[in-house]
Parts: sequence; structure tokens; C-alpha cells
Amino acid sequence: MNIRFDGRVAIVTGAGTGLGRCHALGLAARGAKLVINDLGASTAGEGRSSDAAQSVVREIRDGGGEAIAHGADVSDEAQVADMVAQAMAQWGRVDILVNNAGILRDKSFGKMAMADFRKVIDVHLIGSAICAHAVWAVMRAQEYGRIVMTASGSGLYGNFGQANYGAAKAGVMGLMNVLHLEGARDNIRVNTLAPTAATRMTEELLPEQALDLLAPEKITPGLLYLVSEDAPSRTILGAGAGCFAQTRVLETEGILLEDEANTPEQVAARFAEIAAPEGQKEMADAFSQTRKYALRAARARGLDLNWSS
Repeated sequence: MNIRFDGRVAIVTGAGTGLGRCHALGLAARGAKLVINDLGASTAGEGRSSDAAQSVVREIRDGGGEAIAHGADVSDEAQVADMVAQAMAQWGRVDILVNNAGILRDKSFGKMAMADFRKVIDVHLIGSAICAHAVWAVMRAQEYGRIVMTASGSGLYGNFGQANYGAAKAGVMGLMNVLHLEGARDNIRVNTLAPTAATRMTEELLPEQALDLLAPEKITPGLLYLVSEDAPSRTILGAGAGCFAQTRVLETEGILLEDEANTPEQVAARFAEIAAPEGQKEMADAFSQTRKYALRAARARGLDLNWSS
């Protein structure tokens, strides 16, 4: 299988440097037309691109590709709408959205100002939602779309001093889950990349000897797969140092506590059974969990809910 993006139009946010730049260059090398978003000076409803974004545009054009730059703040609806409008005016479609833009405001939770908590949520989570919403109608009309959220091990597993970042990155996974369901009918596939790389956000946090191993170029092949025509949907792909792995959220089979046995003491006493991994599986959606619990309780009472299991 040769993955190509000829005729496709992609928006990559935070694409002036680091991971975003690598993603944009990777897409362009395989035929995509690019909107290079990187935060620059802005006026109401319009973003002026950064020097970094213009540099990536020149690099793509020098290689024979097509690209424009836009400096939208992804947390500003008017600026994002302008960015999508410019893409549509230039090429008439938007096929791919890579939500990559991000910031850090690290501090232990007790010392963190709530303004810094909100700012990180605004950029990573609200910004991802704003950008996805801005292209959603376009992708539905085309009956084609590929969207990637960018998560992090901080959201998957936690990281000291990153309550804001971890909350935002866990949030984009929830957004992915719902958009996967809502976009399926229109061939919109939504995935999440969970990268670990040496970028301008993380370079001061990593030992020097790790920087080469964690080069962002080693992550982009995973991103290109997640936005390809034959991409999966609702996949969380971990990536770093050339390693790729899938993260899944699983629910154990669990137990049923009925009537007088339904007490906190019984939950404590039988917690090993509740947490036992045998039979654990992914839930297709939230109602699958509801159905699982209701069916189990009904069967124990000899009731037929007329639901298939």
C-alpha cells in the first residue's frame, strides 16, 4: 500500500516548527496541499501568519508543492473560520485536519493559577473542537474527512506539574470518541496521536542525549497513516523514537451486587474480582456500558429486556 495525498487539502495547526512542521512536510511530500497554521499577530477575525509558518510554506513551494500560511489563534472562532474560508477559496475543499497546536504552562496544581489552567484547556481542547467544528460541514458535504487530535502521555497516564495539560489531552480523547460516532456515516474518520518528542515545548525538559532519539520526524509516519484514505477511526496511536503502540480503554467484566449485598463493604471485599482483567473489552459507546449493566441485572432477576447482548 502506497499512501498518497494527491488532490487532498490539509490544515495543520501549530505547523511552524517541531511536530507540526514535520507533519506538514510529510503530507506535502506525498501530494497534499497545505494550510500551515502557526500563531502570529492577528486582527479581529483574521490571523497573520508567523515567520515560522511562512518559512514552512517556502520550503513546501520550493519542493514543488502548494501551501499557504495562516496565523489563526485556534481558540478564536473567527480567526479559525477565516483560515478555513481561505483554504476553501484557494482549493475548494478541506480533507484533513491535524490538531497539533499547543502550549505549556507547567506548575504543580497547588501553585497553578486558574488562568493558566484555562489557557491550556482553551488551546488544546477548545481549540481542537473549534477547528474540527469549522471543517465539519465541509467534510460532511464532501463525504470525506480525516481528523487527528493530539493527546499526550500526560493525559493518558498523568505527569507531575501538568494538571492543565493532562486534563486537556484527556479531553481530546473524549472528543475523538464522539466525533468518530457522529462522523462515521459521512466517511469522517477521527483518531488521536499521542506523541512524545523533542520539540520547542519539551526540549528544556529532556536530557540532551534523548533529543536525537526523540526527533519529531520519527513520529510523522504514524500521523500520515491516521489521516490516510484507509485510516482506522477511534484509534489512539502512541508514537516516539520510532516506536508505535495503540492505547485502548478497556472495561473489566466486573461483578453484580444485588439488593442487600450492594454495599460499599462488598465493593471493597470483592474489588479484586471487579478489577480482574479476564474478559475485559472495549465499549463501542456509552450506551454499550449501560446495556451491559442493565442486561446483567435483568438476567439475574429472570427479566427479558428484549435487547441483544
